[in-house]
Amino acid sequence: MRDPAVPEVPIDPRRRALLRGAAALGAGAAVPRWAHAASGERASLARVRGGRVAGRLEGGVHVFKGLPYGADTRPRRFLPAMPEPKWRGVREAAAYGAAAPQRGAREPVSEDCLFLNVWTPGLRDGARRPILVYLHGGGYHNGSGSDPLYDGGNLCRRGDVVVVTVNHRLNAFGYLHLGRLLGPDYAASGNVGQLDLVQALRWVREHAGEFGGDAGNVTVFGQSGGGAKIATLMAMPAARGLFHRAWTMSGQQVTAAGPRAATQRAQRFLDALGLRAEQAARLRELPMERLLEAARTPDPSRTEAASLYFGPVLDGVALPVHPFWPQAPAQSAAIPMVIGNTRDETRAFLGHDPANFALTWEQLPERLEREQYVDLPVAQVIAEYRRLYPHYTPSEVFFAATTAGRSWRGAVEECEARARQGAGAAPTWAYQLDWGSPLEPRLRAYHTLDIPLVFDNVHQPGARTGAGADARRMAELMSRALLAFARSGDPNHPALPAWAPYTLAKRETLVFDLAPALVEDPRGGERRLYRQAPFVQRGTLG
Repeated sequence: MRDPAVPEVPIDPRRRALLRGAAALGAGAAVPRWAHAASGERASLARVRGGRVAGRLEGGVHVFKGLPYGADTRPRRFLPAMPEPKWRGVREAAAYGAAAPQRGAREPVSEDCLFLNVWTPGLRDGARRPILVYLHGGGYHNGSGSDPLYDGGNLCRRGDVVVVTVNHRLNAFGYLHLGRLLGPDYAASGNVGQLDLVQALRWVREHAGEFGGDAGNVTVFGQSGGGAKIATLMAMPAARGLFHRAWTMSGQQVTAAGPRAATQRAQRFLDALGLRAEQAARLRELPMERLLEAARTPDPSRTEAASLYFGPVLDGVALPVHPFWPQAPAQSAAIPMVIGNTRDETRAFLGHDPANFALTWEQLPERLEREQYVDLPVAQVIAEYRRLYPHYTPSEVFFAATTAGRSWRGAVEECEARARQGAGAAPTWAYQLDWGSPLEPRLRAYHTLDIPLVFDNVHQPGARTGAGADARRMAELMSRALLAFARSGDPNHPALPAWAPYTLAKRETLVFDLAPALVEDPRGGERRLYRQAPFVQRGTLG
């Protein structure tokens, strides 16, 4: 008889007959590959802690999508998630799970969003492959692990590795600090999105052998907000030991929001919902859509004019210290790290306004004042850029200064903090992508351009690299560096010049281009300029 306490998960009726008989499957037994009744594709079977799952075999890679690693978060809104419930029968794992609640999503969203996806060349074969876990971008507000650019198949085939992508709670559902409004049970509410990622990494460790991976060799990599999430995990005690290498792309998190500022944002959020502080408990029952609408209220910070910023909180519980200030996290000193950025980051989100490509020197100060996010006099910034780069147009100064004042500056802070940890710490390698998109020549090497390159996915829809010979070469250079790093903790490979770790003396940085080169202290003049401004976390990662 079925245990009524165990929820029944429906099985695709087209496959029920084929999957009947798999009930005797043991966790370590050889698994037959079943023909898919409808499409002729071959299926792959695996056992996870919730029960049995059926994925697909695609081009020699076993693909499992929508695997739950936690329970529906709706009953525990703003609280750490519970483990996923068990199911009976064989659960289909051929479609992505729902994304976290967010506005403007092009896929289903739900508070039942704790899903991950796995690509692997082998199941239960004892191969102990490196595992690469990708954390998606979109800041802390939106995104999911199901973007076609994150498809792990090509990395699996190129490097014989296991690739995992993850969904987790975002925006107010994952980062609304309620500890001072709802009491100690909600002390970690401002970081439950991060704790979801910890839970996912524990799931990966538990199931490494089932998917042909090595639980002792896990690399986390992520772009933009994904990189910032990684930097934050490096300072979270709950994440200690769950990953062994870290690769971040255009995503830094130097400081976290203080509890007072985070509480002020929570109060603004309540105000938008027409609730008083003593009514904060009602947040647990309001419809998802109302919370998403309230999150659009303007942020009190001058640098967050669009909407409320939700991100990691220095809560003293899940996150006891700032991620990279005033020093790099001691608990992660032994983890090798790669920190990268693109040369023209802000052309991705400031390049959609044609006026920004035709600025005059008279227009530049006002435009830069709105977008630089750095506490330096605009006149000083413009004067220094004109001195450093006398051939730059006003628009080139605008894009260069806004790029340097945002995530690039944070990358320098993190590289310096890692270098100060001394000779006993693991090395850090720095890179800058200079190769520009041939499909978007005005945007050059813009924010997100490195995603299809490290995934070797230049043929995927949405890749603005094109799929020509130059794009394929760049994908080979960057994906091989990621794979070498995942396998050995060192990103060097024969197609690159010798890539030396970052030091304070030389500030070695690999410039990725068709002819890659190791450069000492690229943009050193800009680095010295922005060193004069106090660093504050801006929360502007895309």
